[in-house]
Amino acid sequence: MRTSIKALAASVLLVGTGLAATPAFADETDPPSEFTVTGYVAGVTDYRFRGISLTAGDPAIQGSININHSSGFYVGAWSSSLEDSPVYGSQELDLYGGWTGAVTPGLTADVGMLYYAYPNGHVGKAEFFEPYASLTGAIGPATAKVGVAYAWSQDAIANDDNIYVYGELGASIPETPISLSAHVGYTDGPLSPGLLTGNGDKNGWDYSVGASYQITKNLSLGVSYVGVDGVSIDSFSNDAVVGTLKFAM
Repeated sequence: MRTSIKALAASVLLVGTGLAATPAFADETDPPSEFTVTGYVAGVTDYRFRGISLTAGDPAIQGSININHSSGFYVGAWSSSLEDSPVYGSQELDLYGGWTGAVTPGLTADVGMLYYAYPNGHVGKAEFFEPYASLTGAIGPATAKVGVAYAWSQDAIANDDNIYVYGELGASIPETPISLSAHVGYTDGPLSPGLLTGNGDKNGWDYSVGASYQITKNLSLGVSYVGVDGVSIDSFSNDAVVGTLKFAM
């Protein structure tokens, strides 16, 4: 789910595993279910959230599970290991729900609400809500996405509003298992890279460019170069290369 939007030191390969179960005696004439379950597990060399490392530059294990209805409504959860801290603990758990579907031919919308939870952290001053919305469509051979996430004033974000807007491009190289991607985001508020790195700016940009290789139908290997505004702090806000190995259901 993290874009988020969370995003990176030479890449280290981590192995992620997953298991998908199917009924042993499914009738091929049965109509398709109104519900589908999707998800993935992944290993990353660094967990970057909007350009900032939340694992002190160390690897993380991540995964998600989504329950999707044919109407477009969905609920899900995404989790990542973290650098252990008194406030956030050692795990992030994002709970979300929303709707996605075509709004016009060739244009897909996604709207929902996300809750950042930290099960073994300092609950109450760390957890917060963030509504989000995005539009995705094709530009020639590429897929383009623009989105916004807005967190209203809450204790966990210094009782101030925070807004994040971003754009993404993705494309596959024809007749190859390789895909390319690019991302740029802008934060205005207490989660800005300027404030988080101590230069005092209440806003700032993050960006990444990357490529992935589809090893099998379910297994992919990716690498991204990530950068962010603010003071460059080693293993926190410095430019970095992040590797990912993902197994998707």
